[in-house]
Amino acid sequence: MSTFLLIHGAWHSGRCWDRVVPLLEAAGHRAFAPSLTGHGDKAHLLGPEVGLDTHVDDVVDLITREDLGDVVLVGHSYAGLVISSAANRIPDRIGHLVYLDAMVPEDGESAVDVQPATRQLIEAAVRSESGWRVPPMPELPPPLGLFGVTDPADVAWLRGMLSDQPVRCLQQPVHLDDPAVDAIPRTHIHNVGAMPAGITRRPVPPVQPNGTPAQVWELPTGHDSMITMPVELSELLLKLA
Repeated sequence: MSTFLLIHGAWHSGRCWDRVVPLLEAAGHRAFAPSLTGHGDKAHLLGPEVGLDTHVDDVVDLITREDLGDVVLVGHSYAGLVISSAANRIPDRIGHLVYLDAMVPEDGESAVDVQPATRQLIEAAVRSESGWRVPPMPELPPPLGLFGVTDPADVAWLRGMLSDQPVRCLQQPVHLDDPAVDAIPRTHIHNVGAMPAGITRRPVPPVQPNGTPAQVWELPTGHDSMITMPVELSELLLKLA
């Protein structure tokens, strides 16, 4: 039995994994899909002080509280930053890192370094009335939709779980200064459907930090594959169990 810990991206909540968790559990594994501080059942904790470090604490605290080990830690989008710093904090508890259409940082990098388009979001948030709120990306015409989701029912469901993201999440740097984190195997899953203009994907080096060949899989869908292709995504994840 493997343990999967699924971390949602910016603006989302743990509910975005509702179609994936049952599939992993049906295969005999444990699956956790928490909402990070400021989202989902923790939306009341949203505030300007919430940042990347807060979300890293969320993940580390859950793993230690539940005494989890050999965790398959999956980070979607922004959560690539979260799982990287979390693994750096507790590398002995992480069995595999999965970057699902995610930001893949180096030590000391923030979201802007990995995805330059986020600079516009930061600047808009700082200029806004609140000074710190980053609203969700708008829905675009198909095939882009809302984070790649175009089915009207799915769009409505997704929109109901979205909330603002604190700007500190995009400003704080990732910490990858423990050499032990380099030994953790990685898998990259790229959603290769339509991509909004200005969004770039950092190339995956041919060799992982642990010296083994890179493992990159693709899904022919938009950004939120846990909603649009949950069966296919789960099948890929189960290869790592």
